[in-house]
Amino acid sequence: MPQNKNKGDYFMTEKKVMLTEDGYNKLVEKLNYLKSVRRIEVAERLKAAIALGDLSENSEYDDAKNEQAFLEGEIQELETKIRNSDIIKAGDGKTVTMGSRVTVKDLEFDEEETFLIVGSTEADPDEGKISNESPLGMALLGQKINHTVNVNAPAGVIQYKIMDIKK
Repeated sequence: MPQNKNKGDYFMTEKKVMLTEDGYNKLVEKLNYLKSVRRIEVAERLKAAIALGDLSENSEYDDAKNEQAFLEGEIQELETKIRNSDIIKAGDGKTVTMGSRVTVKDLEFDEEETFLIVGSTEADPDEGKISNESPLGMALLGQKINHTVNVNAPAGVIQYKIMDIKK
């Protein structure tokens, strides 16, 4: 008889993580660093704290154990993201897809900006990387050059005209 899969179950479906090839490589690099460098540093710190004796009143030991737990959680999270990742392949440059670099013009202020459409894991607006799940990202996906999109923002509706699409 099939079991219901509730939030507390260990068999939750893991969400696919959309990444560019560069974003995937950065996650792998970070994971390797955490496993090969940070793990050793934390283990040494823990070893030094243990050497101080009386663990019941040893704040350095407690700090090192907390750091170790945080590090292992971060490693586990990165491993899950990497395991569940799908590498984004940019489209043909005629239609906005994940991985497209899109230049848009804000029609109200007559200003152009360029964005790279990425998955939410890689999104960094300061670097011009917007999530496919953001209001602007969702509005742009599937559109072509010279199309105008309306984006609902806290300040109201913003109109953007798609000026260019690159792979």
